[in-house]
Amino acid sequence: MIPVIAFGEALVDMLSSRLGDQTGSAPETFTPYAGGAPANVAVACARLGIPSRFLGMLGADHFGDFLAAELAAHGVDLSGVVRTDEARTALAFVSRDAHGERTFDFYRPPAADLLYRLEHLPAGVFAEPAIVHFCSNSLTEPEIADTTLAMAEMAGRAGCLVSVDANLRHNLWGGGSADISLVTQLIDHAALVKLSTDELHYLRAGHPADAWLAERLASGVKLLVITDGPGEVRALGVGKELRHMPPRVEAVDTTAGGDAFIGGLLAELAEYGIEENWHQDDAFLQRALSTAANCGAHAVTRPGAYAALPSHGDLARLRG
Repeated sequence: MIPVIAFGEALVDMLSSRLGDQTGSAPETFTPYAGGAPANVAVACARLGIPSRFLGMLGADHFGDFLAAELAAHGVDLSGVVRTDEARTALAFVSRDAHGERTFDFYRPPAADLLYRLEHLPAGVFAEPAIVHFCSNSLTEPEIADTTLAMAEMAGRAGCLVSVDANLRHNLWGGGSADISLVTQLIDHAALVKLSTDELHYLRAGHPADAWLAERLASGVKLLVITDGPGEVRALGVGKELRHMPPRVEAVDTTAGGDAFIGGLLAELAEYGIEENWHQDDAFLQRALSTAANCGAHAVTRPGAYAALPSHGDLARLRG
């Protein structure tokens, strides 16, 4: 078993009372839950028994204390977490729009997670084999983008397996849309990439989907996993395509569904190992996709992020 290291933002999701109320008849209130996509992945792996470490910066404030306590309570190694009083911990207000779709209002920037730099990395952090996971939300400002891309390159050169979840949140970016070039640069540093069908449509920018995906595989990506909400999952490699249908569940809050999915996938990979043939073992990949889909399905049936991420016991109950 090898560890998973997740880098990026930990933030507080302020979840609306209307997430479970389609009528919107009651006054809207917000409840804080620990979240942030890469932090969610770190917790997801820890909940499944994988040694898990989070790298990032939290504000020296009440919400930073809350997140640190929640991460530690779930067994995540916080030795790579830095605290600062130069900016506050980020918040995300999660509600529903008039059509019942989730909406995000981020209080970021400024935020503490954007201030992490290479000098904050713990000594020898990539000295041993590990899976190092990134998301695109640490590309939204020039300095943190430089840090993220440099860290991904460092991890890859050190023999770690780099994982990237596109996880596009357009309203975090100046101008209201993600920088396709930056996100693609990060993806091309990875061996394992997860993105949704909507994200694929955006990132290919009018180019044929097959051609864009082939370019990513030619750049060195070993496996591209494409999710479609409750729909079929596709996993693409050179000369292969695997498919898996997630279990049907009644969704309550989809905030952490994608993070639970990639966390389950990385947990299976951490157990299997990152030797050269991991992406060629179809039996392993089918098992990993099944675990990932079950993790995502479990997470969307509960509110919040960390609180919704499954243990092995939760997955056994889901399988019946």
